[in-house]
Amino acid sequence: MDKVKVALVGFGTIGSGTARLLLEEGPRVARAARRKIELAYVVDTDLTRKRNVTLPKGLLSNDYDRVLADPEVKVVIELVGGTVEAKTIILRALESGKDVVTANKALLATHGPALFQRARELGRTIAFEASVGGGIPLIAAIGQSLATDRIELIEAILNGTCNFILTQMAEHGLEYADVVAEAQRLGYAEADPTLDVNGSDTTQKLAILAQLAFGAAVDWKEIPRTGIDRLTPADIHSAEQMGYAVRLVATARRGTYGLELFVSPTLVPYGSQLAGVEGAFNGIRIVGEPIGPIFLQGYGAGQRPTSSAVVSDVIDTASGRTAITFAAQGLWSGEGVENVSVRDPGEIPGRFYLRFDVKSQLDAVAEVTRVLKEHGASVDTLVRYDDEADSRRAALVIVTGETAEGNMKAAVKQIEKLPFVRGEAVRCRVGE
Repeated sequence: MDKVKVALVGFGTIGSGTARLLLEEGPRVARAARRKIELAYVVDTDLTRKRNVTLPKGLLSNDYDRVLADPEVKVVIELVGGTVEAKTIILRALESGKDVVTANKALLATHGPALFQRARELGRTIAFEASVGGGIPLIAAIGQSLATDRIELIEAILNGTCNFILTQMAEHGLEYADVVAEAQRLGYAEADPTLDVNGSDTTQKLAILAQLAFGAAVDWKEIPRTGIDRLTPADIHSAEQMGYAVRLVATARRGTYGLELFVSPTLVPYGSQLAGVEGAFNGIRIVGEPIGPIFLQGYGAGQRPTSSAVVSDVIDTASGRTAITFAAQGLWSGEGVENVSVRDPGEIPGRFYLRFDVKSQLDAVAEVTRVLKEHGASVDTLVRYDDEADSRRAALVIVTGETAEGNMKAAVKQIEKLPFVRGEAVRCRVGE
């Protein structure tokens, strides 16, 4: 049986899980790849921290140049995270004649075009199944299994940290900060969870899916995003009273005027598939023609699911399957995919859930509804909640009729400046 040497760069949580799979499941990996996969190098800056895997003596070092100089190393697995160092690691690997496997969604969302172009120039490949959806085979499903389908819609829960926080708030009525602390204790949230809870992580993943499914090359920072960090148990309860669960949803929707992309906490109807995705799970609803609707669900993060996806990419790369799909898909090249135009974010329509904390003044309802009407938004539902502990405070909860994203942002900004409004509004989309 032929042998393929691989090098692992980055020995954190996912890196140690990947090393463990390659070392402990060698026979199974070899059967799948039809050749022996040998973990020849593990490179990391920290050589002393304890991990949950014991490496053979001499495998771990901080010398990446040894990897690049070894012609027998055919695959480099990049798991360092971030964008600056990771980009350099990948480019040096490609230029040394090695194929790359990565789980780095931030890097691909930011530098995907440059990296993929360089790989094509050098006759090399980049595999990235673990970058979106963790252990869910989402990249393969869209890029290969659904290659004959015209995808119309992707609605997805792509961040297990946020989904855990929201479902815990719903089930136990806990405050946001308390659930974040619990998520950190359980390992679902980073010490600094900002990129998860402000929607950045989800938006980066959506940008990758937009390229894969629609051929849309979009700067992830240009996609409208709203995080979950301002939600309270009161918002979750209000949604429940109206028959909705709250989820952070990434949407890519083919519309008459172009591809509509946005990330927002969303009121999804009870009984829908997305409402049933709880805890640290991810769920992805895809609608295509002629396939119709399909739904994928599973752990979207964590050591075991993500390392499983990484090793699957190693198998595909070592066996030659990645080379075929990499050439056929033509990602970030403008070739081999549709290249759908992206709609102006300000024009994207939707219904919205709004909460304004206000002083208990009689003119609050009239003024808020007046401003919304001026910006083309009708009021479908309005509920006023008085603060039992403070008679001077109240909250207005509103569900609007359909209006454009830009109109809604302008209306909310104007309302927040009214003298009786306290602080920033909470804004969610309302799903169908």
